[in-house]
Amino acid sequence: MRFLFSLFQIVLFILLIDFYTFKAFKIVFRKFYIGKIKIIFGLTYWLVSLFFIVIFILIRSQLAKIYNFHSINFLFFIIGLFLMIYIPKIIIFIFHLVEDIINLVIRLIFRNRNRLKFITISGIVISLIPFVCVLYGMVSGRYNYKVKYQQIEFENLPLNFNNFRIVQISDFHIGTLNGNNKELQKIVNIVNSLNPDVIFFTGDLINNFADEVKGTEKILSGFKAKFGKYSILGNHDYGDYSNWLSPEDKKENLNKLIAWHKILGFDLLLNNADSIAIGNEKIAILGVENWGLPPFRQYGNLSKALASANKISFKILLSHDPSHWTKEVIKKTDIELTLSGHTHGFQFGYEFGKRKWSPIKYKYPQWSGLYKDQKQYLYINVGLGVIGYPGRIGMPPEITLIILKRK
Repeated sequence: MRFLFSLFQIVLFILLIDFYTFKAFKIVFRKFYIGKIKIIFGLTYWLVSLFFIVIFILIRSQLAKIYNFHSINFLFFIIGLFLMIYIPKIIIFIFHLVEDIINLVIRLIFRNRNRLKFITISGIVISLIPFVCVLYGMVSGRYNYKVKYQQIEFENLPLNFNNFRIVQISDFHIGTLNGNNKELQKIVNIVNSLNPDVIFFTGDLINNFADEVKGTEKILSGFKAKFGKYSILGNHDYGDYSNWLSPEDKKENLNKLIAWHKILGFDLLLNNADSIAIGNEKIAILGVENWGLPPFRQYGNLSKALASANKISFKILLSHDPSHWTKEVIKKTDIELTLSGHTHGFQFGYEFGKRKWSPIKYKYPQWSGLYKDQKQYLYINVGLGVIGYPGRIGMPPEITLIILKRK
């Protein structure tokens, strides 16, 4: 019953938007809406509407049977296409509704039957902006890699680590690249050009399936760093968002992914720690499994990771979800720097100098860039990949170079 009700809501929404927007187009373009143009436009318009109704019915009915990343990529493509077409239609819907209300008032009060059209025309013109933005985000924005430079000073940084270069990357979601190894190679080349001392990958290598990595290993193993490469798991890496034939299949998928990290040359930290030594000085690298606020699961065990590094004074923590920093790190540990990902910057927003905004800020107070609480720092990388909407608008994929400085 719930399934049928949700389908009914989807179909009703599409039809409501389409009927009213179609009315707006007919009124504005009345002079041109004749003959063959009328037939071609009408047929094309309603075929698109029918396409989305049918495709959403099929997707909704088959959602529990999606067992591979190709199906998920198709779903994401449909989401992108839907946003590209229906965000503009919603804008036209709103403008046309306002115009209809104003025209009704004019008729009732002034008995004037002349119809205003400029409001709907304005809506149609304005609707081109989200259409172009969504299209750009899918075609180009998701590949517009941006290197962000961040220098952080610490009073207790070991002297030998002054000017230590950290490159942070996050949230690959490899499956959504659909085998576009050319883009992966670009990322590797950019990272290596930054001459990192260490590379940290902060989770979500995949969407759901370990097999997403297959075919990318030669490229992804090409990251070079003087003191090694470290990684952690993100919420998507556990396969929690797929329907598995059995618990054993899900566990096998996770084990495959863990093996992939090793093949790619990353030291995967699972609630434990390692250290980097320069001369007679060390810094600790801690990595926890994913720890997030509900509905995200809390696999991470920070106490266990800290126990592996209690003899080293300067600590860097890799934790996928930035919520972990506020709940378990600041004021409760002596961890100087935490590196996270997860938010994607919602794949939508803007950054102009120090000013930035994204809808994700209303869920995550810390969502992008550097944050500080007394002497403890958090840096959030907005990621390289996409999830859901297969694009990025104003929130480009990020590669971060962090330089540690002794204060």
